[in-house]
Amino acid sequence: MFNILKKIVIHIRSSLKVFFIIAIALAFIIAAVILLYKPIYSVTFNGEFVGYSEDKTKLQARINEYIKTGDGKENVAFVQITTLPEYRLCLLKKDNVPNDDEIFEKVKQTGTVYYNYYAILEGEEEKVYVSTFSEAEEVVNKLKEKDSNNKDKISIVEKYSTELKQLTDTEKAIASLYVEKPKIVKRTYTSTGSTGYTAGNATPANLGISLIKPVSGNITSRFGGRASGQHTGLDIAAPKGTAIKAAASGTVTFSGGNPNRSYGYYLIISHGNGVQTLYGHCSQLLVSAGTKVSQGQVIAKVGSTGNSSGNHLHLEIRVNGTAINPQRYLY
Repeated sequence: MFNILKKIVIHIRSSLKVFFIIAIALAFIIAAVILLYKPIYSVTFNGEFVGYSEDKTKLQARINEYIKTGDGKENVAFVQITTLPEYRLCLLKKDNVPNDDEIFEKVKQTGTVYYNYYAILEGEEEKVYVSTFSEAEEVVNKLKEKDSNNKDKISIVEKYSTELKQLTDTEKAIASLYVEKPKIVKRTYTSTGSTGYTAGNATPANLGISLIKPVSGNITSRFGGRASGQHTGLDIAAPKGTAIKAAASGTVTFSGGNPNRSYGYYLIISHGNGVQTLYGHCSQLLVSAGTKVSQGQVIAKVGSTGNSSGNHLHLEIRVNGTAINPQRYLY
């Protein structure tokens, strides 16, 4: 019995020695690992290894914030990034340096930035762009207060786009959109036979330019008073699609409009010295604002858009904003 106990004690001592040796060895191995290695995240993006990060939570939070706000630039709505980085925990030697900034820049390069701003339209044409809805609303309200001639054509559209348009402040927007109402000169008219009406004994003002007829046709409505109110131009009937020619050379200052309002599709040409000609109710506009045109150049086609009962050209001549009788110079 004593010998058995002795053998057991000897066996336990031997086992304890082995255990302590293994424990010491493991301790040395762990210490060596701690001294030489560190836990770190291996990062892949779009299936490609892009570097290491010590704190994946911090890096991912930085990416998420960029998706929400971009780089903090004005009017950024969000950034679309379709693929996010993948992280895998590993042990590496301590001399391996994390490169969070490089990883972040690689992710940024794949992003598509979307901007949010507001377009102010005249009819269907986007005219100016502002940063906020309150600015757009202020522009519209100011145009109504100033009784701008185009106030009923102004509207606001919210835009999301990958391209940020040139934004303007409210004062410049109001100035660029404001259209003064034409001043109507009331005159007495006397019959002149085949030509219809001409202003009393008034001598026609010298416009400083010569004019040609934009279209040929019968006059269906003359300048001056009529049952529906003062008529600021001359209506010349012509088939739909008839070419409309520029009465004189100049620069197109407006080309657009709304097919359901007033002039319909129309354009205005400035000839210098405050002289303008307007061509209304067109079926098609062939030149855009800013275009320089020569006398006789085809600029539009006859139609019946806007407040119109048939195909015709509504022709106006304005001097410093005042509508004058076109028959003092044409037809």
